[in-house]
Amino acid sequence: MKQRPKILLVDDDVDLVKVMSGALESKAYEVIVAYNGQEGLEKARKEKPDLVVLDILMPVADGFTFADQFRKDPSLTKIPVLALTSFSESLGQPFPFEVSEYIVKPIKPKDLVAKVEEFLKKAGVEQ
Repeated sequence: MKQRPKILLVDDDVDLVKVMSGALESKAYEVIVAYNGQEGLEKARKEKPDLVVLDILMPVADGFTFADQFRKDPSLTKIPVLALTSFSESLGQPFPFEVSEYIVKPIKPKDLVAKVEEFLKKAGVEQ
């Protein structure tokens, strides 16, 4: 039996996590949830997801810290990271850390699912 693609969703907004994980699970993805950057790093190292959807502003360890530590871990460097943010456009330029793409919040669940499908396809992950 084919293994479902794993998506790590890292966001401190409990309601958003419920909506987004529900949308992803409806498409047969295995969703792993973390509510801050530190928890996200621990789960990424343990679970080795196929894709990370990362909020930027979070308590404990924010998205900046997560992305920096994530990219320094050789076992995680090839995993794409989609960063969710409500303020990227106001900065006028990318954040000072490497992610695969920035997605401006709010995002509709169907649009998130479409982005996830696009990045898993680019990464060569069977869906």
